[in-house]
Amino acid sequence: MAFDLIDITAKRAALGGERIALTETASGRSVTYAQLDARAARVAALLDSLGLAPGDRVAVLCRNRIAFFELLFGCAKRGTILVPLNWRMPPAELSALIADCRPGLIVYGAEDAAAARAVAGSVPCLALDDDGPDGYEARLTACQPAATRELWPQDEVWFLIYTSGTTGAPKAVMHTYGMALANYVNLSQAIDLRQGETTLNFLPLFHIAGINLYTLPVLMSGGQAIIMPGFDVEQLVELLAAGRLDTVFAVPSVYQQLSLHPRFEDIDVSGVRHWGCGGAPLSDTLTRRYLARGVRVCNGMGMTETGPTAFLMDPENAPRKVGSVGKPQLLCQVRIVDAQGRDVPRGERGEIWFRGPGVTPGYWGRPEETARAFAPGGWLRSGDIGWQDADGYYYVAGRIKDMFISGGENVYPAEVENVLVQHPAVLEAAVVGVPDERWGEVGCAYLLLQPGAARPDAAELAAFCRERLAAYKVPRSFVVLSDFPRTASGKIQKHLLRQKAMAQ
Repeated sequence: MAFDLIDITAKRAALGGERIALTETASGRSVTYAQLDARAARVAALLDSLGLAPGDRVAVLCRNRIAFFELLFGCAKRGTILVPLNWRMPPAELSALIADCRPGLIVYGAEDAAAARAVAGSVPCLALDDDGPDGYEARLTACQPAATRELWPQDEVWFLIYTSGTTGAPKAVMHTYGMALANYVNLSQAIDLRQGETTLNFLPLFHIAGINLYTLPVLMSGGQAIIMPGFDVEQLVELLAAGRLDTVFAVPSVYQQLSLHPRFEDIDVSGVRHWGCGGAPLSDTLTRRYLARGVRVCNGMGMTETGPTAFLMDPENAPRKVGSVGKPQLLCQVRIVDAQGRDVPRGERGEIWFRGPGVTPGYWGRPEETARAFAPGGWLRSGDIGWQDADGYYYVAGRIKDMFISGGENVYPAEVENVLVQHPAVLEAAVVGVPDERWGEVGCAYLLLQPGAARPDAAELAAFCRERLAAYKVPRSFVVLSDFPRTASGKIQKHLLRQKAMAQ
């Protein structure tokens, strides 16, 4: 028998409706669980009044705010599918997403009004910040909450998340109610999530981490999420100094910014019970800098397609397993396989495969791409290279597409990058393979420098690497940039760096 999800906001309102669910830093506004449930029910009624039937898509283009979660839960109550759109995309790219998901409504914030109107065409729009009679608040107030469905079927699609496009055109990953429940189980047991705790929400909500790390699990557990419109290091420092956060999840670039803040060495961070990191592993150098402050940042690894929680390091062993992403969580199965799909021995590298209730059923409207993503037995091919040590801890060596072959030897850029950031002048590194007549391919290293650091020359950097790496792994060229091209989640877009290197 299928285990369906019970209406989350209705259940939380019944268990403790007076508790604060969401708070916005921009407006200072808060909503309780009872208010969140009532407003989500009004959203469901509004969608009904606009003619949206179960299964129809509702696109949303806005910065982080409480209204996003009202829409998320309102869609669940109505049975419609929410589609968060990437506000960093220009209209030309957004138009492709609109054509792909074919929404029956576009909801937008003031910052993105021009882009929304540019791509809407004949699709009806609803403005979140319009104070007039046709704006979101007025329309919501005019709708009376109607009876909504109590059970949300586990196999039904709740929302679509478009992939970041680091390797090609974005695809819409289907996220079901069952996946949300599996992610809650995986995440809550991994970080010992406790009722009433407070987390911070600032990662973009069109990315799965913005929804599920850790906001949705915290709301399912009866805690509070403090919502920033976007990342602000000064606000983060103030929240930490005030002791308002119990858990923090961030990407490496955020941890890097925080570590460079003038108050980093002085603020009391002991109130944060758990620190998590994803999107890419935190470098060993940065991990040790936080350890010196008594902060155990736990690396994790997952995908949009895994909900995302799959691996997460346990705090107890983080200091002795620097670089590890931990072990597969409770509802996640993992295999490390060779090119023929055979399990490799511990210590050997191979592709990471996933299976479990947290894994997506596939890509919206793309059966061929869905079929290619899965191996026999329902195993999702991650495209990531990993290995397992003797204690059962896993490490990620990078994307298969990032690996290159130099002189017949495999080179894993993550390994080289980890060495480069140990250089005192280097803040961050990204290595890509470029064609070479003699060796087939060689490494080209792109670097960001530490603030105020003098630019090291190529010979110095090469010698530094040669002391720590085999000669075939040492990059042949080094390029200093002011910043990397990144996705909204902070991942470096290496395909753009590769194009840059090829053009030089």
